[in-house]
Amino acid sequence: MINRSLIRIKTVQILYSYLLTRSDFRLAPAPDAEASRDRRFAYSVHQDFIILLLKLSSIPVGVGNGMTLLPDQGIKKNRVGRALAANNAVQAMLAANRDRFTIFDSCLEDLMETIGRHPLYAAYRRKRKLTMADDVDFWNSIFTEVVRKHKGVERVLRRDENFSHVGFDQGLKLLATTLGGFDDTRASYDKARNDLDESLRRAYDLYHALLVLPIALTELQLERQEAAKKKYLPKEEELNPSSRFTGNLLVQALRNCTALTDYTVEHPEADPATWRDFDIAATRILDSIIKSKLYAEYMDSPAGDFATDAAFWREVLRSIVLPSDDFAELMETKSVYWNDDLAIMSTFALKTIRRSYAAPKAEGEDADDAETSAGQIELLPMFMNTDDERFGACLFELVVENREKYRALIDSFINSEQWDSERLAFMDIVVMMTAIAEIINFPSIPVPVTMNEYIEIANDYSTPKSGQFINGILFSVVRKLNDDGIISK
Repeated sequence: MINRSLIRIKTVQILYSYLLTRSDFRLAPAPDAEASRDRRFAYSVHQDFIILLLKLSSIPVGVGNGMTLLPDQGIKKNRVGRALAANNAVQAMLAANRDRFTIFDSCLEDLMETIGRHPLYAAYRRKRKLTMADDVDFWNSIFTEVVRKHKGVERVLRRDENFSHVGFDQGLKLLATTLGGFDDTRASYDKARNDLDESLRRAYDLYHALLVLPIALTELQLERQEAAKKKYLPKEEELNPSSRFTGNLLVQALRNCTALTDYTVEHPEADPATWRDFDIAATRILDSIIKSKLYAEYMDSPAGDFATDAAFWREVLRSIVLPSDDFAELMETKSVYWNDDLAIMSTFALKTIRRSYAAPKAEGEDADDAETSAGQIELLPMFMNTDDERFGACLFELVVENREKYRALIDSFINSEQWDSERLAFMDIVVMMTAIAEIINFPSIPVPVTMNEYIEIANDYSTPKSGQFINGILFSVVRKLNDDGIISK
């Protein structure tokens, strides 16, 4: 029900925010020629300890790899070593320091056994649900409390002519800074992924809210009628108001829909009556409905069947409520996501109402639009299938993991005489990287579908010329991917 068009939009939005603020591992800068002996030694310790951390994590680095911390799974569940090894800056550092891969091999086995006996290791292993902060804290503590005090490590480091205890401690601090930067990066990654999931769930909240809204507006009208009866010298029509509107059969069916009730109990944000300033906005929306020609014609018509009542509310939502500024302002008080969600979610809410009363479809037509049973509200699932459920997360992860490769592919088709790739709108870059991820990794989706979807996103969220520019770049990218045999579509 949350379709791929909306998933693409949300994935691009979350990726834009995440990649714009992302900070990767930051290795200490190399000391200049005038740096002190302590500073030079600290830099050397920083690099050596990153190599040592990789070895302790059982990451293959030169001779002596392949050992595990303990016969059980050791610290393989710790993600820091794998993330360091995958980092481009760390890979470059390793390539430049191959001669230092083996310097700790003489004491590595004893160091592993020492760590394995330490309470820090035992406490870490006992934790069931580990966060990235736990992983980073573990390594910082191990290097401070175990590695720093290990005699074999100290003997190795003393071979350096610049050795000093001050430089030793400074090197440990540089390592902690590097690991702390990763903690921030991972935390921002996890937050972005959670934001993507949350924004999709909130879209589903909006779908339910649109179906609950007729109930809330009907309740408001009932309150008005009760208040009118208690007036001093009420009129006859106030004492005996028409129940045509308040007794609407669709509203009754919505009230009796257990799935809708259960969802709003579990997710109170999906009940418009709980929103801030709902009473004020609802009063204005209800007034607009009552003053409309649609309402007048409905009230003048004889009490009808379910289809008549449901069609009335469907048209009220479509032509009065959804276009109103009052409803737009009401949504803004509740969720920053909903302005982008409304067009798609309202389509599905209206579809749900129509399915409750529409005549059965003729043979060969879309069975999804066919009637289930008159007067029965059948809610649409959050996602059509598991592939759609994973679609946004897969796109997000693919772009993050391959962003440099995708960016290089984009840059290769930018005319440097006309465009400075560093000054391109960053939203355009994110849109193209996401499109490339989809083109390469989702072979069942036709290329024209992907290109049209992302060109529309660029037109809506980037610059006026973005769509045309992105179309040209993606066309060249697709041709190269086909020529290279990476895709065949």
